[in-house]
Amino acid sequence: MAKKEKQDWKDRLNVVYSTNPDYNYDRDKEEEDETLDATKQKLKVSIDRKKRKGKSVTLVEGFIGTEDDLKELAKFLKTKCGVGGSAKDGEIIIQGEFKQKVADILQNLGYKTKLVGG
Repeated sequence: MAKKEKQDWKDRLNVVYSTNPDYNYDRDKEEEDETLDATKQKLKVSIDRKKRKGKSVTLVEGFIGTEDDLKELAKFLKTKCGVGGSAKDGEIIIQGEFKQKVADILQNLGYKTKLVGG
């Protein structure tokens, strides 16, 4: 006899009742995008001061790939620039104005970059 998979109550959240004895609760699993090759990515590099109390940050937008790869790239850029930052929602934030330096580093890695803004 097949052993039933143990189900947690959280898996059934928002499901009121099912009369089907063979019903399997769908678990919402987000599929992450597969990381594109560096040569196929077009990244936009810009300086941003909005909502940052006047502090400047360098933004890298347009990354297509997994969250782990995004964080890995962000860590590499932060190390090369010697500053802090973060990575989330397909966007890398580097503290300070490093637009040209970040663009050069990304181009050396094989990414196509576009400098945005003045």
